[in-house]
Amino acid sequence: MNQRGHGGRGGENHWGSISVSSVSSVVNIYVGLLIMIGSEAATLAQIEPFWSWNTPIAWTGFILFADAIVYRARGNSWMRSAPREFAALAFVSIPLWAVFEGYNLIIDNWNYVGLPENAALRSFGYAWSFATIWPAIFEGAELIAVLRAGKAGGEITLPAPPAPPALFIVAGALMLACPFLASPAIARYLAAPIWLGFVFLLDPINARLGGASLLDDWRHGQSDRLINLILSGFLCGGLWEFWNYWSRAKWRYTVPIMEHIKIFEMPVPGYLGFPAFALECFTMYVFVRVVWLRFQPDPAAPNTGRRIAL
Repeated sequence: MNQRGHGGRGGENHWGSISVSSVSSVVNIYVGLLIMIGSEAATLAQIEPFWSWNTPIAWTGFILFADAIVYRARGNSWMRSAPREFAALAFVSIPLWAVFEGYNLIIDNWNYVGLPENAALRSFGYAWSFATIWPAIFEGAELIAVLRAGKAGGEITLPAPPAPPALFIVAGALMLACPFLASPAIARYLAAPIWLGFVFLLDPINARLGGASLLDDWRHGQSDRLINLILSGFLCGGLWEFWNYWSRAKWRYTVPIMEHIKIFEMPVPGYLGFPAFALECFTMYVFVRVVWLRFQPDPAAPNTGRRIAL
């Protein structure tokens, strides 16, 4: 067996590769910052293509930035340590967000303006924007985890789950069904059940299938994942609204609750939906990953893959 990696020239190559990776991560930090700042500055100046494409461009910069900081702090990250799963995450982010676009056809809480007239270009813009959503939430959660390193969290005493998992599943199913059962006038007020329903529905199922689960974390007194996801929801929500506000191609809210009291385009109560959405991102992706792994010819362990939000 070749042992060169343990010393001599092989060791030099090893340390050389670490040095290259370290420099590359620093470069990506600055590249990500430059993309975010440059795109927003060009948007404010109404310079194309940034004015019309600020959201996907800025989020691409954020993902590069956050991933590089995590790698510098830990020596591993989504893009560098699990590139295939990161690509899969970006890919499934598109249909997962399309689920919420489908719900919006019922609750009519937002619409898009200033989009490209060309259908192919418009579809590309949708796909690029939607593909950044789940990566942004997860990269944001790991960035929060790095910033919180050494702070309170980990194992703490938490109360027992207030209900059996089956009741959570039933509650989640009812939450997700209620917009379909209500009149159009009432359905417009039912965004909250949608932003919570998948957490209640899927998290107990994930635990039953052996995947990562917020309920399992709760049972073991673990709070870090929950805190990281909630804070990532607030972080990403603020950035979504900030980058959207001055863009030419943007979304506008028609939420019928405090619709005239806004921060950027979002009515103030709407910001409480972002932490819930971050939890949904976690439960939905874990469910997809666990189901995918179970149907492989050579099934892997349900928890195979990168740890999320830790």
